Amino acid sequence: MAARSISYEFTKGLLRNNPVFVQVLGMCPVLAVSTSVVNGLGMGLATSFVLVSAALIASVIKPIVPSEVRIPVYAVVIATFVTIADLVLRAFFPPLSASLGPYVPLIVVNCVIMGRIEAFATRNRPIAAVSDALGMGAGFTAALMVLGAVREVLGSGAFFGIELFGEGFTPLLVMILPAGAFLTLGVLMAVFNAAKEGSHMVLIKAESKAEA
Repeated sequence: MAARSISYEFTKGLLRNNPVFVQVLGMCPVLAVSTSVVNGLGMGLATSFVLVSAALIASVIKPIVPSEVRIPVYAVVIATFVTIADLVLRAFFPPLSASLGPYVPLIVVNCVIMGRIEAFATRNRPIAAVSDALGMGAGFTAALMVLGAVREVLGSGAFFGIELFGEGFTPLLVMILPAGAFLTLGVLMAVFNAAKEGSHMVLIKAESKAEA
């Protein structure tokens, strides 16, 4: 597979087709665990591990999986890697595992993962499937971290658990509540898509000038 194609499959998940800001997928963990950067990073990496591993396996076994049972088979594959991720977090990162709570096991039903397997991994070669999964995982992780950073800074006056402001700072407690999650996500989606649209218009104008 050409290097350009690999790069394209990876970067589309980060920007053009970001699973959170563009596709609006995986909203349950996005809104629930994004109270801090650490939580966002942990959930993003766990989801990325499952996504990449499951996409690779799905791409490899697709010729031998009957279409009638493909969904149960892929669900078992996803559940296997979710179990691994959950056990690793519990063994090596107990505080993070406790903070993420039931949302790590719920990665099994994250529509980002099954969506990419059905829409891309099973229709392409393993290297393309992995490139796509890496890009989507990176985009998902980045979105969670940005959302978590905004909520953590405004809601608790900290960043990565480090206090940023003095005693005079009054945190916006709404930012660590569900309402704050919806508000922050809406603002970030608007900013992201406005920037995306702006860059697209600049590209169109540049191409028009080049053709003139």
